[in-house]
Amino acid sequence: MPTEYFEQRERALLGSRYEELYAPPAAQAARGVTVSPLRMSPADFAAGAGFAVTPSPFCGAGFLVQEEDFKPGRHPWHHAGVFYSQEPSASSAAPLLGVRPGMRVLDLCAAPGGKTSQLAAALAGEGLLIANEYVAARAEILKSNLERMGVANAVVLNESPERIAAALPEFFDRILVDAPCSGEGMFRKEPAALAQHSAALVAQCAALGSSILDSAAAALAPGGEIVYSTCTFAPEEDEGQVAAFLARHPEFALADVMERAFAPFGSPGEENRTGGLPLDVSLVRRIWPCQGGEGHFMARLVKAGATDPAQRAAEEEVWLARLQKPQPDRKSSAPKGKNRTPAGRSPRGGKPEPVPAGQMLAAWKDFAAQFFPALADKPAVVLGESVLLPPVCPALGLHILRAGVLAGTVQKGRFVPGHHLFTAFGKECVNTEALTRSDPRCRAYLLGQEIEAASAKDGWCCVTVDGCPLGGGKVSGGRVKNHYPKALRLLG
Repeated sequence: MPTEYFEQRERALLGSRYEELYAPPAAQAARGVTVSPLRMSPADFAAGAGFAVTPSPFCGAGFLVQEEDFKPGRHPWHHAGVFYSQEPSASSAAPLLGVRPGMRVLDLCAAPGGKTSQLAAALAGEGLLIANEYVAARAEILKSNLERMGVANAVVLNESPERIAAALPEFFDRILVDAPCSGEGMFRKEPAALAQHSAALVAQCAALGSSILDSAAAALAPGGEIVYSTCTFAPEEDEGQVAAFLARHPEFALADVMERAFAPFGSPGEENRTGGLPLDVSLVRRIWPCQGGEGHFMARLVKAGATDPAQRAAEEEVWLARLQKPQPDRKSSAPKGKNRTPAGRSPRGGKPEPVPAGQMLAAWKDFAAQFFPALADKPAVVLGESVLLPPVCPALGLHILRAGVLAGTVQKGRFVPGHHLFTAFGKECVNTEALTRSDPRCRAYLLGQEIEAASAKDGWCCVTVDGCPLGGGKVSGGRVKNHYPKALRLLG
């Protein structure tokens, strides 16, 4: 049952339409998955997933799951980043941005990462994706999901929108603001949303959304676009929010959301929800429960002006040159002379000395030349005790959780690849152990067990399922030693 405040407000706004619009087509919330074209085409997914799906009305890469007992985390293709488990209507917002390869894209409120993975797929590995989450624990989940989905050109931030806007003014071509909201569209799916709902929460979320939108406006380049979305029905967070934003920002214009939709869905906005401010509600979109979604609102905002392509190209040349600049070796605090411990070894009772940056990069290049030759000349930097393959971007001066792909570390003079290297660039690995979803070795690998090597030769290899990277392994004596991270393994 909705809260008394919610029902009274909505009945007053909708009148006789209340019962119709809030009547869901099914007793339980719909379940869905969104397929990543970075891994597999939606058609191939539907043909080979092994569980019943039907196309989603909200997204061309989305599907409705028909099986009630479906457990996505146990499916090998989930581990391989082929799909993201997502409430069907939640997949509708990201495609409306019209992201193209090479763009600079910001997902300002990104966790847990479903919409972010859609933006990454649209970039197809080209350009820059910055994914931000203000709550630290949720930011870690975001980072893990983007790693699983094999995203290589993302920077994951744990920052405030204000600091991002200050660091990167008028920088981005596209910004998604999937704003923290009062969650009225999640009442059926998340009991906590119902338990905490109140008029005060709506007002608090509206104020927060307003501040986030102002930061997004400052970070957006001339000619760029913002898609603002919520999973609530509250006027102050939806039509009223957008109308107030346009009143504050005359440099923005409202554009038709449905110009970018792959198929019609939802309904136009509502005139009596704008707070008395002017707004062409035919250009925004709502999804009501009766339309097969839990509840969403979307608006598309375009900033006046245009960017200079020549200036952009010059900026990116400077950033690339910075990444390619040789790194100085890190200084050690260990004493000089005959008592000095060789790099990478621990003095008695002390910490290991850091491996010099030049030595780490040389170890990476030797490893890459053997197993990932296509990456051998890719810019690499040393970050702490790891080698990173970063995207081409400016120095940010922000709290970064991950920038690009963590390639691996150097241990005892040898390069040890990281899991993200295989998920992001597994198709570039020249040594592969190819599994299928029905192969019993696939489940054994996900359980953390050694498996028989049928196609991979001795040395490091990428383990794949149906051509999609799962993770890494090391082959010796006809066996693949398992290097799938323990935290990700199946429990039984």
